[in-house]
Amino acid sequence: MDRIELLQVFLRVAETGSFTRAADRLALPRATISTAIQQLEARLGSRLLHRTTRRVGLTPDGEVLLERARALVADMEDMEQQFQPAHSSVSGRLKVDVPSRIARLLIAPALPDFFARHPAVELELGSSDRAVDLVLEGVDCALRVGPLASSSLVARPLGHFTLINCASPAYLARHGTPRTPADLPQHMAVNYASPTSGRAAPWEWQVRDGETQVLRLRSQVAANNAETYIACALAGLGLIQIPAYDVREHLAAGELVEVLPDARAEPLPVHLVVPHRRNLSRRVQAFAGWLDTLLAATLDAPSPAGRAARSA
Repeated sequence: MDRIELLQVFLRVAETGSFTRAADRLALPRATISTAIQQLEARLGSRLLHRTTRRVGLTPDGEVLLERARALVADMEDMEQQFQPAHSSVSGRLKVDVPSRIARLLIAPALPDFFARHPAVELELGSSDRAVDLVLEGVDCALRVGPLASSSLVARPLGHFTLINCASPAYLARHGTPRTPADLPQHMAVNYASPTSGRAAPWEWQVRDGETQVLRLRSQVAANNAETYIACALAGLGLIQIPAYDVREHLAAGELVEVLPDARAEPLPVHLVVPHRRNLSRRVQAFAGWLDTLLAATLDAPSPAGRAARSA
């Protein structure tokens, strides 16, 4: 095996934690996998893996090599694909991170369509409500909802999520329905705490001139992920501000009720971010195009001037 092939074997063993599973993934004999790791360790002069009867783990040197190997193998695969005919199939590993609710409600149910178009792509789909470090964690692209922090990432605007205000019928029966923002001080909110900073976001709404008003509502509970945030609202613990797509099923079922429709917060921008400005791999381009089409029915479109990628 050449050096790139040795690194590919190492990556599979590291990702699966097993020589046997790595052999199955690569359609190679287990003995070949073991020999490849031995050759790589001999070439580098370092032990890369801890071997036990149940699992294979990374040594400190193996941890260091893992990220470098991912980058090297990805660069080689990208270079090879750049010289393939445009009509050839897209293939290889793609690591993506998206917010948990978008993953569950929108992306996961539609993945059979993506794989029908690109059957040779192997997708690793991460879902969380935190802003992952794309470079450190080897992520090819990520979907970000909300204002972007200043960084070296390159962002492609996809659109906006409309935010609505809602509460459960049980909450409204106990506390009444707010008719104007002036009623808000008499109400409770479920706070949404940033998974990164831990700070709770205030209640916001826009007035006619586009200015944003901010108010700190009373609250007995704060949640740091969307699933828990919505669950608290369903339990009658207070008002929430949430993208409309997130609760459409609950609204249709009468489990949540929209309130203050004329006092909504500013829509949340949605971006696809990538680590650098280099030529994007065909895998990322294929996923980005598919995702853009998938979200089109849910997102409010960005302005035409905002479609180009920019630094995040």
